Formats: sequence, structure tokens, C-alpha cells
Amino acid sequence: MIAAQGGPEVLEYVERPDPTPGDGEVVIDVAASGVNFLDIYHRSGAYPLQLPAVIGSEGAGIVSAVGSGVREVAVGDTVAWAGVLGSYADKAVVPADQVVPVPEGVPADLAAAVMLQGMTAHYLTHSTHEVKPGETVLVHAGAGGMGQLLIQIAKLRGAKVIATTSSEAKEKLAREAGADEVLHYDDFAEALGGQVDVVYDGVGATTFDGGLKVLRPRGLMALYGAASGPVPPVDPQRLNAAGSVFLTRPKLADYIADRDELLGRTSDLFGWIAAGELKVNVHQRYPLAEAARAQEDLAARRTTGKLLLIP
Repeated sequence: MIAAQGGPEVLEYVERPDPTPGDGEVVIDVAASGVNFLDIYHRSGAYPLQLPAVIGSEGAGIVSAVGSGVREVAVGDTVAWAGVLGSYADKAVVPADQVVPVPEGVPADLAAAVMLQGMTAHYLTHSTHEVKPGETVLVHAGAGGMGQLLIQIAKLRGAKVIATTSSEAKEKLAREAGADEVLHYDDFAEALGGQVDVVYDGVGATTFDGGLKVLRPRGLMALYGAASGPVPPVDPQRLNAAGSVFLTRPKLADYIADRDELLGRTSDLFGWIAAGELKVNVHQRYPLAEAARAQEDLAARRTTGKLLLIP
């Protein structure tokens, strides 16, 4: 938990009484919780929080208690969730209408690993821009957990996928995920010209300008993160000059606005995992007590896949 926002040192591993579910809530024995840049933003103060707070916004585990009025799940069910604070814990309290069933054939830790990143990759490729066969897609940070999922899902939809990475080792991972071409950050704009239908950018400040340059007329830039820092304010005339291009800054909550949408996205993801069509690269599993180290590794870009905390 955190009692103040700041550096990794504000994360504390503490003992607390076991929670009880309120009306419409369930208590889940956490099998794994995901580590994301969102957690770093919550910890650092980039996103304000009411303190003290237990951070972490995704996980999976087994329901151990249900509150009154719960119909969606029962004690003993394996479920996953995203977008609910409190996941860096042994036991998490989650509204029942925000948990999804995890089918047999999908390990709980892999379910936890794809809730935030997997659903983000799903809405980016199915809703923000519906990727079509033959389109050209640019995925920044193609070796990261999010990048690898985006590459695979875009390929499932029939796109040509170009990825950016920062090293030969990361290039290998992006190609293993299915990227047709891999470029380095310093030369991607010059190499691609204006041929890209959609740019998926979770890097932000250092890649944004180049991303606008590579879009075809009426192409789309989906800026979904800022790993290298926030993008400065943009003059709308730049979108005109780039060829009447589109710019959006989406967030997951707006793309799982109702339960049907939530269940539809997770059903696709879990189905692909069970069928072997979507591979989840878990880079490292950390003990829950080492959450600070996990966040430091993520922020320093020492990782090439998903990071999980295991209670």
C-alpha cells in the first residue's frame, strides 16, 4: 500500500485484516496481479489518489466470499478483473459486475496478465481502429508486454505489422510475436514515409512526432500511453498538415463501459489463449513484497514482457 505518493520507496508491504465483501462485491484470493505503468502513475502522483491506498488494477484468483445480491459468480470460481484498485494484495475486494469468468484451459496467472494490456490491445484493434486485412500497422515498443499482444492481435486480423524496438534482443522478440518488419526508434519515420494506416503509440514524447509523419492521409494515431513522458500540447493544424489525420487518446474504461463489452473482449482473449493463437510472454514473476523492484524494472525498460506479482 501507499500512504503518500512518490518514488518506489513509498510502497509498503503491510499486514491488514482480511476484507469482507459488501453488497454486490466479492472477495478474491489473488493468484497473480499485473504490474503496469498505470500503477506507477498512481504511486508517483501523476494520477491523484485518495490516500492511504492499495494500488494495482488487475489480477486473477479464486472467489472466497460473496456479498449479498451477487449473482454473477460463486465461491470457488476462478475470475479475473481490471480497472479496480487494490490488486497488490493477497485478497482483493472487487465489484461482482466487474469480474469475468476464467475458463478451464487458461491459467489464472495468464488471465491476470492480459486483463489490462490484452483488453487494451483488443479495443485498439477492434474499436478505436478496426484493423482490416492488408492494412499497415505500426506498433511502438514491440518487445514489451503490450507491444507483443498488439502485434499478435493485429496479425490475427490480417494486417502487415511494423514494430519499433531499441535493441537487437528486443527486435528478436518482436519478430517472434509476428512483426513483419522491425525498426529502431531513431529511423522509423524516415524509413516509413507516409504509408501507415494506424500508429499504436504507448511511448509518447519521443515517438509522437515521428508517428504523425508516417501516417497516410486520413490515418489514425492512437496514443494510449506515455512511457517516455507526456506529449506536449498539439496544435490541431498539425493534423491538417499531416494529411487530415486523426488523433485519439483512448482509455480502457470507455471501451468496457458495459458488462457485455467487458465479457466480449475477455471471451476473445481467453479463447485465443486456450487455442494457442495468442501467446502471453510473462517476463518475470515477483513476490508481492517486491512490488517496488517490479515497478523499477518496468520504468527502466529492463523488461520485455508482462510482469506479475505473486502473493
